[in-house]
Amino acid sequence: MRGDQFTRRGAIGAAGAATLAATVPGVAHTPGRKPNFLFIMADDLGYADLSCYGRREYETPVLDGLAAQGMKFTHGYANSAVCSATRVGLITGRYQYRLRVGLEEPLGNRDLGLDPLHPTMPSLLRDAGYHTGLVGKWHLGWLPNYGPQLSGYDDFWGIRGGGVDYFTHKVGGQHDLWDGDTPVEEVGYMTDLMADRAIEYLDERATQGKPWLLSLHFTAAHWPWQANNAKGRAESERLDSGGNTIEGHLDIYHFDGGDMETYAGMVTSLDMNVGRVLARLAELGMEQDTVVVFTSDNGGERFSDNWPFTGIKTELLEGGMRVPFIVKWPGLTLPGTETDVPALSMDFLPTFLAAANTAPHPDYPSDGVDLRPVLAGGTLPERALFWRFWAKDQKAARRGRYKYLSIDGEEYLFDVVADPLERGNLKYREAEIFADLKGQFDAWNAGMLSDPDASSYRFTPKELADHFGWDS
Repeated sequence: MRGDQFTRRGAIGAAGAATLAATVPGVAHTPGRKPNFLFIMADDLGYADLSCYGRREYETPVLDGLAAQGMKFTHGYANSAVCSATRVGLITGRYQYRLRVGLEEPLGNRDLGLDPLHPTMPSLLRDAGYHTGLVGKWHLGWLPNYGPQLSGYDDFWGIRGGGVDYFTHKVGGQHDLWDGDTPVEEVGYMTDLMADRAIEYLDERATQGKPWLLSLHFTAAHWPWQANNAKGRAESERLDSGGNTIEGHLDIYHFDGGDMETYAGMVTSLDMNVGRVLARLAELGMEQDTVVVFTSDNGGERFSDNWPFTGIKTELLEGGMRVPFIVKWPGLTLPGTETDVPALSMDFLPTFLAAANTAPHPDYPSDGVDLRPVLAGGTLPERALFWRFWAKDQKAARRGRYKYLSIDGEEYLFDVVADPLERGNLKYREAEIFADLKGQFDAWNAGMLSDPDASSYRFTPKELADHFGWDS
């Protein structure tokens, strides 16, 4: 399907959709009211880990239903192939490589973080009259210098680091669960607890008149591999007893555990808890005034299904960065629509700000674009998208159907529409396209930051048997 052809909406052209987006601010159900935004992000969820994207071993009826009620992007990308870097791109609306913290792949250095002076999606929406809350994973720096409430969120409940045990809420023996700036201890499965707090947030917002942004950033389906059952609790107890699953790695990396059944339990729990939140949204009468987004921070990992792509998290092959990408926008998206227009995490900032009748700070222009013309059934002017990943010196650029890819100096050109597995290297066959895309990447990269001391994670044969040769 071409970028200008959409299920049941192909008749709406780009110009008409752009006019619609420009003249109907937010297209909220209640006239004159700015839309609420419920932004749901999964962690390490593969492209085909939802049944509406092709998963066969289990079903995800809630998220399948969300896709059926809105628009499913089949060429939706994360800003990075790893978590914190994507979160920098998402919250700033800019390529993460413009900020020092965005070079960390992922962030582990406690002396680094998101500069509180940098405008963000929540800070800009708050300035436009929104209440803003984050429930779930932050992973953009530690107190006292960095934190969600220093970067635009009014409320925060969740974890500050990259992941925790689902039952003990610990990492490396230390608790990482916070209510604002106060460490707390709770009893329960982390995915359930995050949904509980999100529901509380919605209840609080229902009594107020302000529009709101809720960033609901689940840790599922990130390791450790623990479903909400007796087996998962037993694994939690084993890891908490001091087990080091591979020398040099924290216990929750869990390289000696996990299986397909466990992963299915983690993802179906995520789906069920999203359902709880969406049900409460409807019960409170806010559904028709709320834009709902569901996506992932990067491609899937060990037990994910990234078909029809190769590559996993930490890799710029399609499987490392193509993700589920669903938007339900009352009054704008028609039910059951799909688009193959490429979109990126950082596009949500300009999209949300435009709907809220505001704009990025002029000193920090967004690298993203307003997606509302696409959501209304149109398309966008063709643009180039860029990625870097320090480990293995990975580089990628996508424009139209073609993708430039470089890994450790080996260069490729793929038609990722016809060849999503990235098998047929067109570097010589389409030499002009290859040279043009490589040149565009080099020109873009010259304007980005670089630091050889930035951390960058990759898998090796020590962790994953199918990565033999990746330690060379």
